Amino acid sequence: MAKMTGRRGITALAIVSILALVGAQSSSAASGSASKSKALTVFLSTDTNIQTLWQTILVPAFIKVNPGYKVKVVLDLHGLHDAQTTAKLTSATMRKKDPGYDVMDGGFVTQIAASGLLTKTSVKNLPNLKDVPTPVVRAGGGGIPYRGSSVLLAYNTTKVQNPPRTLDDLLAWIKSNPGEFTYNTPDSGGSGQSFVSTVLDKFIPTADRSKMVVDYVPELEKDWDQGFAVLASLNPYVFQKGVYPNGNSQILNLLSTAQITMAPVWSDQFVTGVKNGTIPANISFVQIAKPSFTGGAAYLGIPSASPRQAAALKLVNWLLSPAAQALMSDSIAGYPVINLNKLPASVALKFKSADIGNLRPTYFSSMRQDLNKMWSQKVPGK
Repeated sequence: MAKMTGRRGITALAIVSILALVGAQSSSAASGSASKSKALTVFLSTDTNIQTLWQTILVPAFIKVNPGYKVKVVLDLHGLHDAQTTAKLTSATMRKKDPGYDVMDGGFVTQIAASGLLTKTSVKNLPNLKDVPTPVVRAGGGGIPYRGSSVLLAYNTTKVQNPPRTLDDLLAWIKSNPGEFTYNTPDSGGSGQSFVSTVLDKFIPTADRSKMVVDYVPELEKDWDQGFAVLASLNPYVFQKGVYPNGNSQILNLLSTAQITMAPVWSDQFVTGVKNGTIPANISFVQIAKPSFTGGAAYLGIPSASPRQAAALKLVNWLLSPAAQALMSDSIAGYPVINLNKLPASVALKFKSADIGNLRPTYFSSMRQDLNKMWSQKVPGK
């Protein structure tokens, strides 16, 4: 998923600059012939499986029902340049210039949604938004939900017949099987961040966590101390006594090559790997409980400075159609974000127990940024 993702945070200085200089601007800054253009650029701050989804599934399907449109896809792998992307977007918006992309897909979208850099959306300019549950829309803070995913526990079935079913069982398994488990650094991918936050959540009062998923409440970060201590205690037992790979894909590679036996993975990325043969058949998955791993929607943003507003809105509105939602569910097991009763019966049945509105949500974006920094200070090498 993705998902939902755990990307490098936008700097506080950039956000202050955005708020001070851009303000509440939300309409397109350009006009003329460009506003009528049907040539779009989609910017991805994600992983390669989502690039494949856009290039081989979504774009061709959109163009088929909307002849005359062109869609170029640009990838910033793992969102390594999110800060630079935001700076470019800020500058373009301030100068009323074309930012060069029209739709953005990435974890940083929800961080900049309230800054005035994105077009404000509602059922008036995105009619299909009416079919998305209100809590899912609100969780994006202005971003547009278009697919969902969750983190799962993948394992090698040739080595493990009865995988852990709860977080406590998983922690015990890790210590009983040194070197057979790891997760990616939380700032390089959402699967690792989900594992970290799930361990932290084990010790957090329910009322406090409810606040931490909808707002920035740094005074509650003291609740993380016990969880970070548990994570640090795992160092001698993870892969090569404390190696945490960079990115979700490296985790899947370690699993697929039998260098490790168990790890958290994104549901959509795992399904894609199984389908294209990069993940062998002996790798399976379960969802743990008490607590479960996190999941939720991935959000899009339409830069308010893009002069191609009409075309961008048309693309995003199509993504919220039953046809597009069914395509994503089939190709990468992406959880639909629209109400299940709007989908074909086969798709609705498949996701009956994985309704996007019922997945355990991740922390608020600013909380995730703090989590990433604190993990780097408190866990590796401790």
